[in-house]
Amino acid sequence: MNSVFEKEKKLNLALTKLRNLNLNDPDLKNNIENLNKQKNQLEIEKQELEQKYKSLLNEFNNLSEKLNNFQNKEKIEKKKQIEFSEKIDELNQETDNLLDEIDKWQT
Repeated sequence: MNSVFEKEKKLNLALTKLRNLNLNDPDLKNNIENLNKQKNQLEIEKQELEQKYKSLLNEFNNLSEKLNNFQNKEKIEKKKQIEFSEKIDELNQETDNLLDEIDKWQT
């Protein structure tokens, strides 16, 4: 309950300060204008940063996809090399067997 009264007190104090605020004060107007200019500039910078972020994110996704494709192609190539080596080994074995057979027939 106590915090509700404290909040009400603070709110009333803020309202009183706002009522007493002299909006015709040139310094205050200049400060408000400067703050608005800064806010607008920050919003422009935020939009630019968001666009750069989206662009970088797209580039990252494209590069990730290219990397995945490259890795997949590399795996396929390795598999082909292994299969080729196995075929060569098989042919060598068959050649050895044939040579052995030829030697048997010659003797």
